[in-house]
Amino acid sequence: MDSVTHSESGLPIQRLYDGWALTAFDADVKLGAPGKFPFTRGVYPSMYTGRPWTMRQYAGFGTAKESNERYHELVNAGTGGLSVAFDLPTQMGYDSDEAVAQGEVGKVGVAIDSIEDMRALFQGLPLDQVSTSMTINAPASTLLLLYQLVAAEQGIQGDQLTGTVQNDVLKEYIARGTYIFPPKQSLRLISDTFAYCHQELPRWNTISISGYHMAEAGATPAQEIAFTLANAKEYVRAAIAAGLDVDDFAPRLSFFFVARTTLLEEIAKFRAARRIWARIMREEFGAKNPKSQMLRFHTQTAGVQLTAQQPEVNLVRVALQGLGAVLGGTQSLHTNSYDEAIALPTQKAARLALRTQQVLAYETDVTKTVDPFAGSYVMESMTDDLEAAALDLVQAVEDRGGAVAAIEQGFQKSEIEKSAYRIALEIDGRERTVVGVNKYVLNEEEPYEPLRVDPQIENDQCERLAALRRERDNDAVKRALDSLRSAAQGADNVLPPMREALRLRATVGEVSHALRDVWGIYVPHDSV
Repeated sequence: MDSVTHSESGLPIQRLYDGWALTAFDADVKLGAPGKFPFTRGVYPSMYTGRPWTMRQYAGFGTAKESNERYHELVNAGTGGLSVAFDLPTQMGYDSDEAVAQGEVGKVGVAIDSIEDMRALFQGLPLDQVSTSMTINAPASTLLLLYQLVAAEQGIQGDQLTGTVQNDVLKEYIARGTYIFPPKQSLRLISDTFAYCHQELPRWNTISISGYHMAEAGATPAQEIAFTLANAKEYVRAAIAAGLDVDDFAPRLSFFFVARTTLLEEIAKFRAARRIWARIMREEFGAKNPKSQMLRFHTQTAGVQLTAQQPEVNLVRVALQGLGAVLGGTQSLHTNSYDEAIALPTQKAARLALRTQQVLAYETDVTKTVDPFAGSYVMESMTDDLEAAALDLVQAVEDRGGAVAAIEQGFQKSEIEKSAYRIALEIDGRERTVVGVNKYVLNEEEPYEPLRVDPQIENDQCERLAALRRERDNDAVKRALDSLRSAAQGADNVLPPMREALRLRATVGEVSHALRDVWGIYVPHDSV
């Protein structure tokens, strides 16, 4: 392949620039080549000069059937990856007909209660051709097994499936709150998922260690990468303690970060995160496989920066945020819809969000060369500064006994809350401009008709659950759930008996309650 493309003026654009511009920054040690340790310049040698990042759209609302229709629209519009949003009861391991789920069914994502819902969700979609990301944490193993069972019904083997399950419960204790079990038991479930996927789903990313939600809660870029990598270290330690070899599971670890409108710092953040993680894996955990040292990550544009005021301005914000993610070397990207600060995105808004990525990929020249900012005095200095600040915070977590101990002491949560408070004061005091909110405000907003979820969905979902329980073999389901409890009490991997229970049409809530019976639930110290 020719190593040179050309600009609009006909001037050459090299696929890779190196050498003279990098000597001032100790290039061999700090930067290296793209695709080489310490991966500052990207995890692959050619990055987007060969093909662009995976374009994902986060979608899911109401019933599985409705969400399936949206997925078909997105695939037809050119998306290469699906990203599934689940409703709150599903995220918390409750069925739609439980009292605690009342009023929340299908509201912020799709309701999945059993294999029948998962079957409807992916009806007619080529699961061996699309990459699927599932934003689910505490019951992540349950939803992943449902996905595998549905794929098997389509004749697709586990080694043909690609995608990611978020499965990052530590950040739930810090910033989001959709946890179920105590940290020790949650880490056991995650380690069991690593081991299961190594055998059954070798191409699946078993965890997406997330800084996104911490950033949405107010974390600075330095805090975002520091607390994310500190959590990652805890997962690696747990897996090694469970008897796994680091190079058996680490290549399937992935990460999830935000992209804000502060373009330069965000690019530096991604570059610094790659460098820190590469050194942690090689120097602290002895990872020998280069894939174990790579920080591969998905990016989502900053939902917290979307405004309900003058929502069309969000199109500009999202385009800039997406550009930052691309210049920072993301492996996949979700661009938010401009109307998400108001309600679930409309079909038109979701399509425009995808078109934003397609313009970046096919109409700009940012994909013609690898790591365009390499060697910039500003960028390399900011990368160094962010690396140093993040490493200080990682050490602060280690000094408190690691991520779980620091969580129990409230350290990360407190630090993020301080940052969030400072940002709020700056916005209120107009030190930080938010267009349309505290400056350039309209006296009267244009009317907007949001997408609304039909409240009848909850009743329909409850009726489907009642029919499921009447029609299935309840004795077989009970025996399978008892086997799951026995595995949870002992040291056996809990995923095989969980899969059998789900195959027999046990529900997500029943599986979660079986584990609650053995492991209990997590109660935050500040709520005791």
